[in-house]
Amino acid sequence: MHRVFVSFYHRDDQHYKDCLVEWAKENDIFIDGSVDTGDIPDDWDDQRIRETIRDEYLRDTSVTILLVGPNTRHRKHVDWEIYSSMYDGKINKRSGIVVVMLPETHCDDCHIPYANEKAQIYPEISSWVHVDSRSEYERRYPDMPERIIDNLLKDGVKISVTTWKKLTPENLRMMLDNAYNNRQTQPYDLSRKMRRKNGNY
Repeated sequence: MHRVFVSFYHRDDQHYKDCLVEWAKENDIFIDGSVDTGDIPDDWDDQRIRETIRDEYLRDTSVTILLVGPNTRHRKHVDWEIYSSMYDGKINKRSGIVVVMLPETHCDDCHIPYANEKAQIYPEISSWVHVDSRSEYERRYPDMPERIIDNLLKDGVKISVTTWKKLTPENLRMMLDNAYNNRQTQPYDLSRKMRRKNGNY
């Protein structure tokens, strides 16, 4: 089983994280390796922040599950956790990433880069549309963190995006396996500066 870090907005979505971890434990899906991100001074430089999160908070985890609610994209710690998951640390290497859109986002769209996931999770879709513009991703996923959209647009990056209602033990196991198996070859886009404050700006 994979050791997983769950990134989410604590104030709004703690109950989803708790439900996910309990459900995963009952069904032997993953081991929760999450450690709450502690107080990190805003005046630290980017490298120190990402190394601290990658090597202390995400330690020994190989896949990050990002739970996206309506306010997730505006939280600096979520952005730091996404960045650090993509970052090849001195101690812990980059992780695979799976994105789960929560019910409050009212999102039914998906982004599936793996053929086996398309066949198993979305057999009802017979014709897949290729999205190649930022504006279209933002239209489909208005609540998605910008750093994830950067990487959905990046050639060669494979990040699966699904919805909470599509989570079954078999589906999530497959998504975690794919993310894990491809994590070291992901050419993540890390060019966006790390957030320094919360809120829409």
